[in-house]
Amino acid sequence: MSDDRISRVSVRLLDREYQVACPVEERGDLLDSAEYLDAKMREVRDSGKVVGLDRIAVISALNLANELIRLRRQGTALDGDVGARLRTLRERVEAALERGQQLEL
Repeated sequence: MSDDRISRVSVRLLDREYQVACPVEERGDLLDSAEYLDAKMREVRDSGKVVGLDRIAVISALNLANELIRLRRQGTALDGDVGARLRTLRERVEAALERGQQLEL
């Protein structure tokens, strides 16, 4: 990747500014991610249970990782449901073809 495809982006997290390098085509995603992270960090800070920027960042990261894991599990479960439904439909189609009948879905 050449340097002309890299953009320096300024993001704010808990009122602190950070400069981040990213591919030009990912700039929007980076800004969206920073906005989401900032909101999560503010939630942690505003709960009053965690003090210090580093602790807020770590707790926010753990919360986001937990959220990601739960979403992946849900996606896996959905994939399994879709796969089971497709197998059932395929079996019905194959059975109907063997009998030479028209299939009603």
